[in-house]
Amino acid sequence: MAKFWVCAAGAGFFLACLILHSRFCGSPVLRNFAFQVSWRTEEILYRLDVDWPEYSEYFTGATFGVAVDSLNGLVYVAQRGDNIPKVLVFTEDGCFLRAWNYTVDTPHGIFAASTLHEQSVWITDVGSGSYGHTIKKYNSFGDLVQVLGTPGKKGTGLNPLQFDNPAELYVEDTGDMYIVDGDGGLNNRLIKLSQDFMILWLHGENGTEPAKFNIPHSVTLDSAGRVWVADRGNKRIQVFDKDTGEWLGAWTNCFTEEGPSSVRFTLDGKYLIVAQLNLSRLLFVAAPPAGSIGDCSVISTIQLADQVLPHLLDVSGKTGAIFVAEIGAKQFYCKICSS
Repeated sequence: MAKFWVCAAGAGFFLACLILHSRFCGSPVLRNFAFQVSWRTEEILYRLDVDWPEYSEYFTGATFGVAVDSLNGLVYVAQRGDNIPKVLVFTEDGCFLRAWNYTVDTPHGIFAASTLHEQSVWITDVGSGSYGHTIKKYNSFGDLVQVLGTPGKKGTGLNPLQFDNPAELYVEDTGDMYIVDGDGGLNNRLIKLSQDFMILWLHGENGTEPAKFNIPHSVTLDSAGRVWVADRGNKRIQVFDKDTGEWLGAWTNCFTEEGPSSVRFTLDGKYLIVAQLNLSRLLFVAAPPAGSIGDCSVISTIQLADQVLPHLLDVSGKTGAIFVAEIGAKQFYCKICSS
């Protein structure tokens, strides 16, 4: 039977899903909560473990992004607010490790790109202050390693590269990265950079035609070498070849009510998980085989509470747990596990 674990974060609260808790962080406490879950092909029951993280008091702002470093068993949470830590670091078991607030103005997307030799965290900063309109690389302790863009200055330039409200990025094991730039700013573009930050290809123009965007908000890759972009304002997902940048197709039929806010694949690659912000809903969509995009086919949905507002999500490469950063949650949930 297929299993999905869902976690979420909200204004002052974080929802998470994990399979096991460290014995040093306390035993999990399980309670039953009602969720509206629709499965077309199978019935799966869920329960919530409200013991992740160990102490919810660490969340003092609105959580906008989450990244899982599966190699090192870490979860990074990006939150917004005045005079608070902008990044919180936990173990996947929910133990709080540390927080940092260095050179981060207003975080949006966050991605963990660790290797055996380096622990890296990338953050897109959409702030209007002295650190904003940049994409920055940190180590696990918050030390600044690399800055892309011009801090504090938005722009459309390519040489040097500038950003305006960069929404999210995805980094391959090779070091190549895919950036969606334009969460309501000047730019509406998808950029692929090499590991030495050279532009390999780019699609960048506001519009509704293929390979044009209206608020590209999230980006991910699949094992078939395809780039998936949540084109939120156009209520569609667009797909590109990762090597050439060729446009491969688009999904529109699943998003008549609202566009996608976040996209990630399940650990087994069988489903694309899509968050719809204002509908407070998660979709599980069948991943198409290599060589075919076809139409969007929703296999299941999870309806969260009203005004939860799931923003961005990430998936553990070790457990398959799904973490969702929620910017509007008014309740505290912790762990949704399949029975």
